[in-house]
Amino acid sequence: MARSNLRYGLNPGHPTTAIPKTLKPSQRKGVLSTKTKFVRSVVREVAGFSAYERRVMELLRNSKDKKARKLTKKRLGTLLRSKRKLEELQSIIQESRRAGH
Repeated sequence: MARSNLRYGLNPGHPTTAIPKTLKPSQRKGVLSTKTKFVRSVVREVAGFSAYERRVMELLRNSKDKKARKLTKKRLGTLLRSKRKLEELQSIIQESRRAGH
């Protein structure tokens, strides 16, 4: 709400225009750029999947989710990274099923 230019009451103070805040580079950290996304997709297309990723995909196809989670956690270090990787691989499996049918 605009300030009323009064010393008291609702919204006291001199009316001013708000200056929009500029984003710091540190606030952009972790946001995926289009270039990075493209480069990663090309690398994935050329290099394919690593051995453990293929193994995890096989475990997911055979509905051994817990074993797959344990394996990815062991390879990647943290549970959050493991969850992200599992989600990524499951989406890839679903896409391949859609493409096959």
